[in-house]
Amino acid sequence: MKTLEFFYDPISPYAMLGFHALPQALAGVSAQVRHTPVLFGAMLRANETKGPAEIATKRDWTFRHVHWLAKRAGITMVDPAQHPFAPVALLRLALAAADGDAPAHTNRWVTEQLFAHVWQSQGKDVNDPQHMAALQAKLAQHVSERGDTWRDPGSDAVKTQLRDNTDRALREGVFGVPTVRVDGQVFWGVDSLPMLSEHLRA
Repeated sequence: MKTLEFFYDPISPYAMLGFHALPQALAGVSAQVRHTPVLFGAMLRANETKGPAEIATKRDWTFRHVHWLAKRAGITMVDPAQHPFAPVALLRLALAAADGDAPAHTNRWVTEQLFAHVWQSQGKDVNDPQHMAALQAKLAQHVSERGDTWRDPGSDAVKTQLRDNTDRALREGVFGVPTVRVDGQVFWGVDSLPMLSEHLRA
């Protein structure tokens, strides 16, 4: 069985689309996926570059493109009230809900809730206190139901884990999201999933 690592930041609409497309790319392959939240903005700074939303013409194209891709995939997608936004609090919530035996990773259900919070919440402000509180309550209940302990999103342990995830991703050649890493190779972007699928079947 292959172990794949899916690096993501829910600020990226491409990461959301990649998350939903990944199961199809893995159909028929014996694989497990570790979902790893990272801070995309820190990756951009480390590589001295800008994100698509920071370049006006590229931002226009990006949003046209991702909505077209979402429609083709049958995914409901609504832009948040502000984009880009500060995703740090959301990423820390993700790691607060990480599995107890895998504190660097979020399971598929938790990861899906993060993307839905941003891209399927009827255009809400991602960091609105009530919106965030509702997500935290949902994640905390999930953690309790599976018998794990909810971690404080503001704790040093959670903050350090997010930094460690991002630093490790950079060391391993990850420069953007979504990225799947397997067999020491990186597959970046939604359009790399067919390449990933071919690699796993070689």
